[in-house]
Amino acid sequence: MTRELPTREAIVATARESIARGSKSFSAASTLFDRRTRERAWLLYAWCRRCDDIADGQDHGHGMSRVADPQARLAEIRAMTEEALSGRIVGDPAFDALRIVAGECAMPPEWPRDLIRGFELDADGWRPVSECDLYLYCYHVAGVVGLMMAVVMGVSPDDEATLDRACDLGLAFQLANIARDLAEDAKAGRCYLPRDWLGEMGLSEAMLLLPENRPALARLGARLADRAERYEASARGGTPALSFRSAWAVLAAAGIYGDIARKVRARGEAALERRVSTSGAAKLGWIARAWSQAARRAAYAGTPRPAELWTRPRR
Repeated sequence: MTRELPTREAIVATARESIARGSKSFSAASTLFDRRTRERAWLLYAWCRRCDDIADGQDHGHGMSRVADPQARLAEIRAMTEEALSGRIVGDPAFDALRIVAGECAMPPEWPRDLIRGFELDADGWRPVSECDLYLYCYHVAGVVGLMMAVVMGVSPDDEATLDRACDLGLAFQLANIARDLAEDAKAGRCYLPRDWLGEMGLSEAMLLLPENRPALARLGARLADRAERYEASARGGTPALSFRSAWAVLAAAGIYGDIARKVRARGEAALERRVSTSGAAKLGWIARAWSQAARRAAYAGTPRPAELWTRPRR
């Protein structure tokens, strides 16, 4: 007897459950999209979340730990991703989600592969030496997700100017993540602070969690938050190219996630003790505020981009 394959509807439903469990912030922002874009955003999120969970031994982003077989996990991710990009049914809902969304949006296959490169950097124990190295890492684990989300929202893969802004939003999100998770990452044996920054503060990776180093670590968290805020502002410059509902979702997500970075900076050392989060009321506040921002998004045209030495990879 031939087993009936999951329908697109069933895979979308599974993807919706994944984003609801994995990220309340992204889940809230996704409701602002039109139905087609919203479903495609869920599909893309499900694949990204599943890859991250396989790589880190997590369950929807919770319980990160050191894994004993990082290269084997990476090979599994890469093999199933290539199956999905070839258009073949994988049998894993999250990777079949990628198959669907990549096919529907004519997504350049280099972008999912670039995301996997970020998992490879982690599996290899890579560490950034310079600030530019930090941005390159952020591109691979989040900036490229911004590129993929842009085509989900209808941006042409050839619209480099808008794609730059989409990438900037991903960088802002990841810099906020790193700032928020400094202590948690250190406990798991990871450090995304550039070696140059550590040297400037007289720190080493092994010393990060020592009580006497908390003031210096908090200052680096604030620096990350400053960088995140600059990229968040730049990302707003891409919203005039989007539909109203897509711009509304992007601006809501930017505000919600931007608040994480701002809270890290405001709390100082206290941010190292308890994971910073955004309340439900604050999310609703940003959704309301983003509506008016989206309505006048033309005002964001020409917003300057951060003048960094780093530039995103081009296809």
